[in-house]
Amino acid sequence: MAMWDKIKDQAKTFQQSQGNRGASGPGHGMPGPGRSGSSSGGSKAQLIGLFKSQLASVKTELKSGAYRDASMAMCALVAAADGQVEPAERQRVEELIVTNEVLQNFPADQLRKLFNQHVDRLVGNFELGKSEALQVIAKAAKKPAEARAVIQTGMVIAGADGVFEPSEQYAIREACTALGVSPSEFGV
Repeated sequence: MAMWDKIKDQAKTFQQSQGNRGASGPGHGMPGPGRSGSSSGGSKAQLIGLFKSQLASVKTELKSGAYRDASMAMCALVAAADGQVEPAERQRVEELIVTNEVLQNFPADQLRKLFNQHVDRLVGNFELGKSEALQVIAKAAKKPAEARAVIQTGMVIAGADGVFEPSEQYAIREACTALGVSPSEFGV
């Protein structure tokens, strides 16, 4: 729980520094009625929404092959973080990828192909697949905005089911290391 709060604060700070772009409608970001047990789910959903709006604000800068390849490797790493990928999970992540506003800069078939190639390698030989994925992720390190966007994309995918598994957090930390980005910036 504390981790989500920490990320939320950082995301808020980031958004304030962006001049609150993406804030829309009345009561944006305000907590809803205090139904018991729903607050943490709500904050995670808000957080994922925040990452999505942050990504959308830099969408025009995210058109390089390096970002595309690295974000697909990141998504595969998150999907296979626990060492296995159920067909339903693979399909769910694929769906998230092709409907992601920022990733719509690229043809859906291209994204699916890259994602599935990484997942297949990870499932076939996890350590080897992971090292290959991290090498691809590292290629986005040259541009800090892209590097951060790759991590945010991974966070959006990891948090989409409302659960942020320790294995997913670990995968994101490893990607941060590969990109030379501080994991604490993302609360992992």
